[in-house]
Amino acid sequence: MSATMIDRIVGPRVEPTEFSRRGLRYGTPGFLLLVARVLLLVSLFLPYWHMALHAPQYPENLHLTAYINTLTGDVAEINGLNHYIGMRPLEEAAQFERSIGVYAMIGMVVLLELAAFIHTKWAALLVIPAILFPAVFLFDLHYWMSNFGQNLDPTAPLSNSIKPFVPPILGEGIIGQFKTVASAGLGLYLACAASVVQVVALYFHRRAYRPLVLAKRASVSS
Repeated sequence: MSATMIDRIVGPRVEPTEFSRRGLRYGTPGFLLLVARVLLLVSLFLPYWHMALHAPQYPENLHLTAYINTLTGDVAEINGLNHYIGMRPLEEAAQFERSIGVYAMIGMVVLLELAAFIHTKWAALLVIPAILFPAVFLFDLHYWMSNFGQNLDPTAPLSNSIKPFVPPILGEGIIGQFKTVASAGLGLYLACAASVVQVVALYFHRRAYRPLVLAKRASVSS
């Protein structure tokens, strides 16, 4: 890649005198992207999704918690109940996603750090994956819940007692004699907050650096 192409992608640098005069204007995008990175990194250690299964034989209910890379809670007990209706073990869902979850998150954090140094529209491309991440997480969760609920084993002991279903990923659902209550975890809320912060950062990024890009183009063409 030529130096000219790199310069077009990275964009113009802010002169020290200009930065001292308008430090808030030029520092705000980078600060907001730093906040977004911190939110995403903290979310790695927090649950992204919860589900409570209300079953008659379990007075205290069964609980399942999903992190970026693992499932915790009453997984074995829920698998035992699911076996009777022909649903596959929960560990079989999203195996690839859970195996790369931490690395994907770290990758998005690195992209956000790179975006802070790019002063052109190309910064938006580096930010988009992290902005969309919460929606992708929920979409993927819905896909696996639908896949498991719609593909029940017809040879299961209670296969004839329940029709294929799609457990809701948020809110309440009724599955036979059971009720599920699903909710977002704190990690997902932080990821959503990071997405909002990134959108705001892009606004201030454009406000700060677009005039510099236009001015440089004008000087080159003149």
